[in-house]
Amino acid sequence: MLGSTHGTLTTHSRPARVVACGEQRPHTVHGISEPHSGSGGQGADALDRDVSGRPLQAPVPDLDRFFRPESVAVIGASDSAGRPNTGITRQLIAWAERVGARLHPVNPGRAEVFGRPCHATVADLPEALDLAVLLVGDPLPVIEQLAEAKLKFAVAFASGFAETGERGAAAQARLAEAVARSGLRLLGPNTNLNAFEKFRTDLDGPAIALITQSGHQGRPVFSLQELGIRLSHWAPTGNEADLETADFLSYFATRPEVGAIAAYVEGLKDGRSFLLAADRAARNKVPVVAVKVGRTETGARTAASHTGKLTGADEVVDAAMRQFGVIRVDGLDELQDTAALLARARKPTAEGVAVYSISGGTGAHFADLATAAGLQLPTLGDAKQTELHQWIPDYLSVANPVDNGGHPVGDWRGPKIIEAILADPSIGVLICPITGPFPPMSDKLAQDLVDAAERTDKLVCVVWGSPVGTEDAYRSTLLGSSRVATFRTFANCITAVRAYLDHHRFAAGYRSPFDDAPRVLSPSARKARALMRPGEQLSEHAAKQLLRAYGIRVPREQLVTSAAAAVRAASLVGYPVVMKASGPQLAHKTELGLVKVGLTSASQIRDAYRELTDIARYEDAPLDGVLVCQMIERGVEMVVGVTRDSLFGPTVTVGLGGVLVEVLRDVAVGVPPFGEDQARAMLGELRGRALLDGVRGAPPADVDALVEVVLRVQRMALELDGELAELDINPLVVLPRGQGAVALDALAVCR
Repeated sequence: MLGSTHGTLTTHSRPARVVACGEQRPHTVHGISEPHSGSGGQGADALDRDVSGRPLQAPVPDLDRFFRPESVAVIGASDSAGRPNTGITRQLIAWAERVGARLHPVNPGRAEVFGRPCHATVADLPEALDLAVLLVGDPLPVIEQLAEAKLKFAVAFASGFAETGERGAAAQARLAEAVARSGLRLLGPNTNLNAFEKFRTDLDGPAIALITQSGHQGRPVFSLQELGIRLSHWAPTGNEADLETADFLSYFATRPEVGAIAAYVEGLKDGRSFLLAADRAARNKVPVVAVKVGRTETGARTAASHTGKLTGADEVVDAAMRQFGVIRVDGLDELQDTAALLARARKPTAEGVAVYSISGGTGAHFADLATAAGLQLPTLGDAKQTELHQWIPDYLSVANPVDNGGHPVGDWRGPKIIEAILADPSIGVLICPITGPFPPMSDKLAQDLVDAAERTDKLVCVVWGSPVGTEDAYRSTLLGSSRVATFRTFANCITAVRAYLDHHRFAAGYRSPFDDAPRVLSPSARKARALMRPGEQLSEHAAKQLLRAYGIRVPREQLVTSAAAAVRAASLVGYPVVMKASGPQLAHKTELGLVKVGLTSASQIRDAYRELTDIARYEDAPLDGVLVCQMIERGVEMVVGVTRDSLFGPTVTVGLGGVLVEVLRDVAVGVPPFGEDQARAMLGELRGRALLDGVRGAPPADVDALVEVVLRVQRMALELDGELAELDINPLVVLPRGQGAVALDALAVCR
């Protein structure tokens, strides 16, 4: 199929040659050196913790004995013809022989299985076990037996748990509780045999480690081995009653043979665990590429029925992945192509991309798509263009894209053109789209690209556009190269190259936000806690006091309970003023007529006070008073808020404020903890970001002050996580540069 399993960076096994790919990474995380064989990493209790007592680093489970056990029991083993357990037992025996494990069948109804002695119970086994594979319908009773045997790992294939609904979820909860008491680690239930597949051992180079919640969805990535890409592990996590995606992500990020991690995720068991695992991968500079389903309501509903887990608000998942460098792709073909490239390609020497083709139309088409995707296609300098025109006719453009017109490919000029482009210091990636085979010219072009790739540190990519894929130039020359990244579609090539450049840029500047997460409560938190009212919504006045506690500026204002007091307050605040009813049940005051703007006299103040209190009385809305506020007239209206996500906990939102937040929904989400760079990146995601720079004669807004508010709100979200359910500052008026930002209104809901 066009653009499916062939669109990959590829190698053939060449035992006599050392493959020049990938950099060695130091496997030290936050000052903790982590061995790779039987180390077990750091336990959660040994790690630093934040203000809520949560770990700030992911523990690394010791999964060595899971993937490479010395002793295995197959409980429910069978060799009876026609039984499902028979085929599984046969596959496990073959796998155990490949990894050098001793396999013991366990089944009280048999004396032997496939000629091996069969034991009635685990207690009858002649040695301690590393792993037990449970071929039983109800794994719960067996877990208790395995606990007595002090087993390390177990795998439960049985279905009928959380994926089936409430009753199954209750059964899974009981299973999870039994596993937690037992001390062993469980993969599953509702998993499969993917962890015990036959991996090729004749392939070189950094490997892809694969995590999938649906085994079938990992097949395209696993099949990369047939195109020469090394796979080291496959973790089919299933329902994740115990071991989850985050556990395997943390473990794979410390493995020296892993060049990239590819994941198919339907639902996350715990958002915080995922962030910590992604942080570990980012610290170790291990790229993570993921398909995460649930972008739509239908996809989310289907995923939940499959794995029985929450998918989480997709905007939050997207933000969390971006913050920690997880590259999110949509299709399995993109997953395999992008993971393969990231696993094997060297660090870029430059971010510039050169497009080289034998057709002006092909080059222009690819250049349009690449530029629209955000790739940089720098114009080659005059000297470089003059050099290229030695071999390419003057009437053809060589500015980038480079069009050679076709004929130079067939002779001695072809290699010189490729070498000249790669020699340009602004170019880090050369992409050659070959839209179809045209022997012998396409054969020579492919060979010239392979030869050039062997001599350069720069990335060379080829898009082989033929729908056939049986051509010798493709099957032998391109797929036989360990240095050329070969794709089948323009789109997958562009997606992978963009991810490659993004990852290395991200990795070069990554600083873990967990390093700066608050460990102790600030004085602001102690002040704020005194204002909280469990289970209640605070009045605007009380919500603003909450902001004041965290140093967030609010207008000059006074809360009054009489018209005379309102007049006195207005003279102190300074005309013109705004008057607003303040009460714990008033979330949308403007719609009820409970806001009066631009009041300039004592008579207007008295009239406004009477009108506001009359409306509140009619609406049966209790008041704690009326606010007389300083009027702020000039600035960009923004919204900054806190909500609580079911998976990730508190999240911070920033966007265009006022009525625009509901009309345009132009907002960006951040998942705490994050630093100043991420706060600024959130602003960069907004479609209306230009408003902060000043438009139609307006002065630039005080972006630094806005960023400071976002960071203070984040601290509030972290420190008051157990007490603050929701916060909405709208509008936050960002004044001209150097003048700060003022929260004109605020809503806070306590947990």
